[in-house]
Amino acid sequence: MNTTSSTKEYALSKGYRNYVFILLFLLYLFDYTDRMVVTSLFPFIKQDWGLSDAQCGLLVSAIYWSILIFTFPVSIMVDRWSRRKTIAIMAILWSVATGVCAFTKNFTQLFSARSAIGVGEAGYAPGGTAMISGLYPQEKRAQIMGIWNASIPIGSALGIALGGIVATHWGWRHAFGLVAIPGLIVGILFFFVKDYKTISLTKTVISDEKGETKRKMKFMDIVKEFAGTPSLILTNLAFPCVTFVTVSLMTWLTTFFHRIENVPEAKAGVMAGAVMMLALVGAPLGGYLSDLWLKKRPNARPLFAALSTLISAILLFIGLTFFEGTARYVIILFVGLFVVAFLPAAAAITQDVVHAGLRATSYALCVVIQHLLGSSLGPIVIGSMSDSYGIQAAMNILPISLVLGAILFFAASFFYVKDLNKVEKVHLEME
Repeated sequence: MNTTSSTKEYALSKGYRNYVFILLFLLYLFDYTDRMVVTSLFPFIKQDWGLSDAQCGLLVSAIYWSILIFTFPVSIMVDRWSRRKTIAIMAILWSVATGVCAFTKNFTQLFSARSAIGVGEAGYAPGGTAMISGLYPQEKRAQIMGIWNASIPIGSALGIALGGIVATHWGWRHAFGLVAIPGLIVGILFFFVKDYKTISLTKTVISDEKGETKRKMKFMDIVKEFAGTPSLILTNLAFPCVTFVTVSLMTWLTTFFHRIENVPEAKAGVMAGAVMMLALVGAPLGGYLSDLWLKKRPNARPLFAALSTLISAILLFIGLTFFEGTARYVIILFVGLFVVAFLPAAAAITQDVVHAGLRATSYALCVVIQHLLGSSLGPIVIGSMSDSYGIQAAMNILPISLVLGAILFFAASFFYVKDLNKVEKVHLEME
C-alpha cells in the first residue's frame, strides 16, 4: 500500500513544522562543520606533528568508522524510543568531542577525539531523515530533503573556510573550539521540540475468515522490508559510489589546489569551500526537480539520481584531465553543483519503500553501506595514493566511481514503483 498522505493528516502546524526543520537544518550544518574543519588544518597539524597524508586522511575516516559501528544501535533508539531526545543527545556529544580536539597533544589523542565525534554523529542522518519524513508528506519529501541536505555543503564549506582562516591567525586549536559551540546550543534546544509518537511495527494481513487485520511484525518481516526491496538494495549500493567521491573532494580539494595550482593554504581552503557551497544550490534544486519529474514519471527519483551522477562524472573527468588553472576551477565548481543533486531523491527512496516505523533504521542501513564502502575509504585511499603517486593521480580515479553509481541508480529505477506499492500505510499521532 502506498504511504502517500495529505498535509491535512499532520497535527503540527506548518509554522511549527518549519521551526523544527530549521533546528534540524542547523544541526546538520554544524554536524558537517565539526566533521570537515580538520581538512583545512592539515598543513598546520602536519607542520606541528610531522604527519603523512595517510594519517591526515585517517582523521577524517575516523568519524566514518565510528558512524559505521554505532549508527544501527542509535537508529534503533530513534525508531523505537524518541527521535527528538536521541538527536539532542547526539548533537551535544559531537559538539563536546569537537571541543576536546582543541586540547589534544598528539596524533593518537586527536584520532580518538575525532572518533568520538563520529559516535555522536552516528544516528543523526537516519534520525533527521526519519523526522523529516514524519513532518512532511511523501510528495514533498525529496524537495524538503534537498533543502535539508543543502546544510551539508554549507557546513562543510564553513568548516573548511573558517578552519584555514582561524588557524592562520590564531592557531589550529582555536578552530576546533570555535566550531564546537553552535551545535551544543542547538542540541540543548532540541530537547524541547514536539514530535510524533513512535510508530508501531504492525503489518496488514488479509484472510478469508477475518478480512483485513493488523499483526505485529516479526523479525523476518523486518528483514524482508530491506532484503526483499530491490530498489532499496540498488540505491544503497549506489550511495557509496558517490559518497566516496564527495568525501574525497571535501577532504583533499584544499590540498589539491595548494599543491597542483600553487595556491596558499588559506586561499585554497576558501576555494575548496566555494566548491562545496555550490552544492547549496545543487541539493535543493535536485530535490525540487526530482519531485517535479515525479508528477509525470513514477520512477523519477532513481532516474534523476542516475542522470545527475553521470553528469558529475563527466564534468569531473573533463576538469581533472583536460584543463588547469581558472578553467579547471570553473569546471570543478560545476561538479560541486551537480555531485550532491542525487542526494534528496536517493534519500527519499530509502524512506518511500519501507514501513514508516523503520525509516531511521532504513537510512541507517544506507549510512552503514555508504560509509563502509565509500565515505570511510575515500580520504584514506586518496591520501595513500597521494603519498605514492601524487595528489593529481589520486584524484583521477574519482570519475570512475561516479559512473558506477549512475549505473546502479538506473538499475533501481526498474523496481522502484513495484516496491513503493507494497509499503504499509500508517497514521501519525502526536506524543
